[in-house]
Amino acid sequence: MTTAVLTRPALRPALRAVAIAACLPYLALKIAWVAGSHLGIPDHSVLLAHRAAMAAGNSASVLMDSCVVVLALLLTRPWGLRVKAWLLVLPMWLATGLLAPVMTGYPLQLLVRALSGTAVGRSSASASTPYLHEWVFGVVYTGFIVQGLALGSLFALYARDRWGHLWRGRLGDLPDGTVRPALRTAAVTVAVLSLLPAGMHLLWATGSAAGLSRSWAEERTSDQYVVEAVFAAFAVLGAAGVLMVALGLGRSLPLRVPLAVAWLGSGATACWGGWLWLSALLVTDGTADGPTTTMDLTYAVQMIVGMLVVTLGVRFFAERPRHPGRTP
Repeated sequence: MTTAVLTRPALRPALRAVAIAACLPYLALKIAWVAGSHLGIPDHSVLLAHRAAMAAGNSASVLMDSCVVVLALLLTRPWGLRVKAWLLVLPMWLATGLLAPVMTGYPLQLLVRALSGTAVGRSSASASTPYLHEWVFGVVYTGFIVQGLALGSLFALYARDRWGHLWRGRLGDLPDGTVRPALRTAAVTVAVLSLLPAGMHLLWATGSAAGLSRSWAEERTSDQYVVEAVFAAFAVLGAAGVLMVALGLGRSLPLRVPLAVAWLGSGATACWGGWLWLSALLVTDGTADGPTTTMDLTYAVQMIVGMLVVTLGVRFFAERPRHPGRTP
């Protein structure tokens, strides 16, 4: 096993170095903000109105991005093979969930900006008061994209070598009884629950203010419309991946395809549901114009859906052949 994981000796250290280097600008910026610096923040930015919440959020961000460095080392060093599966898979699922929407959303935001002539982080209503200088978006989001590509590649190589036998073959090759009726029922439940976040984010992406507080609806930018569309898409992806495995849809597809789709969709849906809920909680001072019940419910269901998918995944893999030499 060690030999397999340490193949391609030049590739993995290079990817590790890229992943770690991509963290440094973001970490430096966040640490500066925690220390009280206004680097990259305009004088009248709304971020300065919630200093305590900003400090707490930035501190959490530093801890989360530091985990990327730990994961990059774990995925490329021999001692990483001795780590229990859940201690690696859980943080990788969280990292994937947080980074995937950024990796897809930011390029789309740039496209919208190119077509509309609006700067990232601004709208026609707030063009004179952006909450961050434009260069910050380029530095932070480009770093996230590089982190995601490098860390994702490292994890794919590691997972293939350590657990690749668990998703060998095609969907149609799964033996009868692999997916039990209870798991099918749970998968359908996940799909039904996913309709709420997918539907609400799609409504918000198309400009609807249904379920939004007045201030949240009025302060939306073109960037946020793009992000809402991305959230809706990932909610659909998570449900689609689970249904494909549970119901045997697309039997000619390699098994790894729907599993990867479920991984991406559930991670993005759950992690950003949690992040949005926490962010709304921190910036709300108890006024009536804070997050609405619909918003809270949408974010809560997102977290529930993600956790359900993880539970289904654990159950599915627990029933797969454990020996690399055995095929389903």
